[in-house]
Amino acid sequence: MLLKLERGFDKLADFIGGITGIVLVLMILNVFYDAIMRYLFNSGDIAWQEMEWHLFSVVILLGVSYTLKEDGHVRVDLIYDNLSDKKKAMINMIGVITFIYPISLLIVYGSYDFVHESYAFNEISGDPGGLTHRWIIKSMIPISFILLMVTSIGFFIKNLNTYLGLHNYEDHSFSHQAHEYKEKIEEKSKGNK
Repeated sequence: MLLKLERGFDKLADFIGGITGIVLVLMILNVFYDAIMRYLFNSGDIAWQEMEWHLFSVVILLGVSYTLKEDGHVRVDLIYDNLSDKKKAMINMIGVITFIYPISLLIVYGSYDFVHESYAFNEISGDPGGLTHRWIIKSMIPISFILLMVTSIGFFIKNLNTYLGLHNYEDHSFSHQAHEYKEKIEEKSKGNK
């Protein structure tokens, strides 16, 4: 049952990651268009420039949930890498309860009035020709942290499954991948001798 739940939450996080990827491509195209127009045709549009940081904000805010699923957030790898799978899982579960949930709840609660005020006053860009409906981008703040809380349930379940021995810990950290790559190269060089 726990493994099924884990897979369900992983699918949700993958979906969020897919949306993030699409928005990232849109942002790249937007920046490309804006740069071409500005530097080749001496023509710039404030709305296109503002769209760049709007899309960048969406990439960052949604990317947090997917990065958690992939276990790609920064931590002190010097200590963490040398721990057993059970201890890593325990640290991750404690981190969800003590850090992710309280901070996420605080941000969702704290950003509600911020978004509501923007919507109520129909906030627009202060620059002429800028984007309207600024509340849309501001609403991504509470939405992204609600999604983070949901995906952190899946992250907790994944680590609980590891702690219970239902599967091994999947280490996605850069230092772990670099270590595995180094071991593969050493094995190949030994095989060639």
